[in-house]
Order: sequence, then C-alpha cells, then structure tokens
Amino acid sequence: MYNTLKTIILGALLIFPLVSSAQSEMTGGDTSAKTVPFITLNNGVNMPIIGFGTYSLNGLIAENSVAEAISVGYRLIDTAMTYGNEESVGKGIKKSGIDREELFITTKLWVDDMGYEKVKKGFEASLKKLGVDYIDLYLIHRPRPYEDIKGSWQAMEELYEAGKIKAIGVSNFTTEQLEELLSYAKIKPVVNQIECHPFFHQAEEQASLQEKGVQMEAWSPLAGGRNDIFKNPVLSAIGKKHNKSSAQIALRWIIQRGIITIPRTSERAHMLENLNIFDFKLDDDDLKQIAGLDLNTTQFPEWH
Repeated sequence: MYNTLKTIILGALLIFPLVSSAQSEMTGGDTSAKTVPFITLNNGVNMPIIGFGTYSLNGLIAENSVAEAISVGYRLIDTAMTYGNEESVGKGIKKSGIDREELFITTKLWVDDMGYEKVKKGFEASLKKLGVDYIDLYLIHRPRPYEDIKGSWQAMEELYEAGKIKAIGVSNFTTEQLEELLSYAKIKPVVNQIECHPFFHQAEEQASLQEKGVQMEAWSPLAGGRNDIFKNPVLSAIGKKHNKSSAQIALRWIIQRGIITIPRTSERAHMLENLNIFDFKLDDDDLKQIAGLDLNTTQFPEWH
C-alpha cells in the first residue's frame, strides 16, 4: 500500500507545475496574507486546492460561516441543491463584500433534477438561490443507473458552452461510471468529487482519474470526525513533530497528493487552522505512517 501511495504522490508531483498561487487577504489581524495554491483543470480553469464546504450548515449559521470563511481567505465555496442551503450560501457571499469574480463557486445537480429538460430548470433554480449569474463548477451529485445521465450531461455541456458554467464535472462516480460518461461526452468532466481521508485513501481511483485527465476532489477530508480522527495517535504524533494539529496533518496529506479538498467548519479558529497548512511538508516517514491508516473502504456507508 505504501508503494502504491508513494507512486500516486510522485504522480501528483508531476502535475504540480500546474499549481500556482492565488493571494487572498486575511482579516482580523491573524496574518497579513495567505497563499492558497490552485490547480489548473483540464479546460484551463484555475481552482483553489482548498475550499470551504457547507454540507449540514443551514440558515443564518451557513450565511455567517460563508461570509466568515471568505473574510479569512477562502475563495472556493462548495454547496449543493440537496444541502438546502444555496440561498443562505448566496447571502453569505453577498455579505462578504468580495467581488464575484474573485470567488470559485461549486454547486451540484441532485437526482430529482436529472434529465435534459429538468437539468436546465434545476440549474436556473440554483443560480437564483445563490444570487449569481454564473457557476464556476457544476457537478452531477451522484449517479443512479435509472437516471438519465447522458441527457443530463448534454444539458450541462450546453450550459457550459453558453458561458453559464465555467467547468462541469461529476461527484461520487466510480471508474466504470466515469468511463461510460466519457464514451459519449463531448466535453470531458474536469473533476470527480469523491470521499477521501486518512481512513479511505482512494489511491487506485486517483491513479485512474490522473490517467483520464480528471482532477480528484476530496469530500469529507476529516472523515466527518469519525474514527476519533482528531485524537488518532498516528496523526497526533506526526502533528507534534510538525507543530500542527491532526486536522492539519490530514489536510496537508491530501493537498500534498495534488487533491483538491473542501473541509467544513462553522468556527473561525478552525477555518484559519485549516488554511494554515502551506508552511510545512510531510516527509516519507510521515507518508508511510499515514499509509497504514487506510481501511480501504467508505466510512459513510449510509451515503452509499
């Protein structure tokens, strides 16, 4: 497993010439500026390597959390129709006072809106709730065999060609499902957003995506707090070595593999902590230890 992971990491380093820096100002006196690298997707669009997830954040908490996240340096904001918070996320974006062009907004198409005609209505509904006139990244949230993925993708391609979406992709697709989509897609997906954290490494999936020129993005990079990740002895020991928290070690491990990720929190201190991962590197011994944590299976069976 270590050799496989090392191969993946070395492969990720080959794409790091595409990783550049986007400066984002910090507020509150925590630090003067924060450098967040971005990755260039297969259509030339630049996407921050770390962003702010909003799953389970709703109402005023979502609104204030998004505004706070933007104020401390996040520029990638991730939401979805099924989260039920697009309107609150939009209010948070507006409250932040940051120009729309400085942000990278992701939302997702839910299964109820699959199908050529329904996609366009679902997309317009998301656009209206978010209060924006375009989306940076629009994803099929999850594939279901009985849903019209082909017609949905065609509609997304047309929205992309019309300039209403800067990039289109998928989420929770298996290798086989992605290969089927690629067999008829005119426009290749830029991203597959899948579960990835220290307990589920997805090394083979990353290798497959790299082969296809599709960027991997990790949801729930901190495993939703499961398996007592914040007190994990391996991550804690590595954290002590680098003067970092277990969460920072987990996030650094993901971005060091060249994977985009979207940790979620409503606490300002944790928002700042999650961004403060670009001043150190994990060494081979660290990576070998983290390789031993892989359970090679989902930690969210209820989702699958």
